[in-house]
Amino acid sequence: MNTICSTAYLPNLHYLFYVINSNEITIEQFEFYEKQSFKNRTHILTANGVLSLTIPVLNNHGKSCVKDIKISYKENWQKQHWGAITSAYKNSPYFDFFEDDFKGFYSQKMETLLDFNTQQLTTILKLLQLKKEISFTSSYNYNIQDKIDTRRIIHPKLSTSVDKNVTEALAKPYYQTFGYRHGFTPNLSCLDALFNIGLTTKEYLSSNFVLET
Repeated sequence: MNTICSTAYLPNLHYLFYVINSNEITIEQFEFYEKQSFKNRTHILTANGVLSLTIPVLNNHGKSCVKDIKISYKENWQKQHWGAITSAYKNSPYFDFFEDDFKGFYSQKMETLLDFNTQQLTTILKLLQLKKEISFTSSYNYNIQDKIDTRRIIHPKLSTSVDKNVTEALAKPYYQTFGYRHGFTPNLSCLDALFNIGLTTKEYLSSNFVLET
């Protein structure tokens, strides 16, 4: 089965669940950019609880297509984000293994949000040793018949998933560095799983059922 999804910054496990359990991934680049979505934000678990990291963007007024959204570097958000990620996960079991794979994203300056997110997703798939075909939409199609459409179901304002199987899969506890303090926190950025349980993230999210449209 194939999946169509929005672009996402360090995508959460809900998003990655569909990616791992699909043969091909199509990223929507012609939908209108929406504020307060996962397109430019992610959640990590720190000593003080869940922290939201947001990439500031330009030309986000009006009806701008995602492909045209550019990243703002007026503020040093890269230093802030990497500092927060390091502080949250430096003592996690697999931080040293994956640190260099992500650190570079917080020093180089990419122009568009879509390119930044796509390169991060490509890195994540490579680390998990997953060969997935990534393509992009050529136009916006509201009704998708031949793919799982996650564009409107993975959003901070919505519950984990409308799919019971996915909800149950994401509720399974795994080790978290600050779990002793906050209890298990589900559906964080994929970094949380990668840094805490390493390559077993793939097994954690692998589906034993067939995803259906």
